[in-house]
Amino acid sequence: MAIQRRMPRRAVMFAGLATTAATALVLSGCGSSDSGGGSDSGGDVTIEFAQWWEPELPDGEFRALIDKFEEKNPEITVDLVSGPYASTKEQLFAGAASGTMPDVVGLDGAWVNDFASQGVITDLTALMAENDYDDSELASQIKVDDKTYMIPVVNFVYPMFTNDDLLAEAGVDAPPTTREEFADAAEKITALGGDTSGWVLPLSLEAPNGVQNDVMSWVWASGGSMLKDGQPDLTNDDVTSATEFIGDLWDSGVIASGSFTMKEQDKVEEFTNGRVGMMIDSLAHINLIRETNPDLNFSISALPAEEGYEGERGIPYASWGIGVAENSENKDAAFKLVSFLMSEETNSELSTMANAFPGNTNSVPAFVEDDDLFAKAFEIYQAGYPANEFTGLPVAEELMRQLGEQLQSALDGQQSIPDALEKAQASWESEF
Repeated sequence: MAIQRRMPRRAVMFAGLATTAATALVLSGCGSSDSGGGSDSGGDVTIEFAQWWEPELPDGEFRALIDKFEEKNPEITVDLVSGPYASTKEQLFAGAASGTMPDVVGLDGAWVNDFASQGVITDLTALMAENDYDDSELASQIKVDDKTYMIPVVNFVYPMFTNDDLLAEAGVDAPPTTREEFADAAEKITALGGDTSGWVLPLSLEAPNGVQNDVMSWVWASGGSMLKDGQPDLTNDDVTSATEFIGDLWDSGVIASGSFTMKEQDKVEEFTNGRVGMMIDSLAHINLIRETNPDLNFSISALPAEEGYEGERGIPYASWGIGVAENSENKDAAFKLVSFLMSEETNSELSTMANAFPGNTNSVPAFVEDDDLFAKAFEIYQAGYPANEFTGLPVAEELMRQLGEQLQSALDGQQSIPDALEKAQASWESEF
């Protein structure tokens, strides 16, 4: 599970490979390091770093950052193995099965439990101790059985985005701060007519992270939890209240059509094109929205909470995490790269490139001073706490899918919300 502190490509591109067989072949080709003498025993070494980050950053910037690492560590060469998120995930899981993971791996918190259970990623707690690494500056560490397997490098939070022109047209003076205000605003925006909707809710079972970002976020925003003592607790009052709130929005017809097959990118497109008034989304999409629709007048706010709730608001987040492959023959060199990326200066630079919040508590991204929206997001982040209870859970994506299936059935009128939660609870218990 995630341990959180309140605080605030150039070598190989493997995009678009279609089959697992091809994937396994590529990873076998990439393999683990070409040690060239092996850094752990001295001499020059080449390590591979697989991630989806480079394609999502401005062209050339991530390679330039890695070039700085190589200048400081001339005995180490880094081959970047870069591709889109989906291809990276597919290929890392294939590499895990064949024992050919690259030395350093970009990780999503939803994968960590599976990889740790398979023994294919290294216990970073031990590696940090061996390298006398001071972890006091790390904002969070993702642990399984009290051992760290992933360090979040940068964090992307998911605040509420509002189309302020639609809000004004609907007679709503300010972004909603409570569920009641949110429901009222959604109804007024939908009443504008045409193809305009108040809110957009992606519930694709193929890419089920809408359950995490767009459903469970309502629970965390009011201080609730879907777990009790580390075990599933989906039928508690907090989860039931938030889910029934979403059910009421559905029954009111204020949610954009197509939810059952909609994915995150579809949600962003609906908002960017001005067809929905509100969405919960990653800060990473701010620049995309600006570039795609420069005339869109939008702002961001903390997620609305239950009436009367005055505690800190949990804000969902996703991380670019990092780990080291257990099959790596050059773990010390790999950890030098991890340490470099988590250093105050480098982490500030990377978080600035990514429009994300840093994994080093002393790092400050430059955009906080230069951009009003990001400055507001940083305020929201610091006023609340990062919340993502799926991180580090076993088969996290499957848990999202199971809850999504039951929620779809409830919204479709085939069962009640409490029945859906009870069935999801039973299926989750079998996975823990």
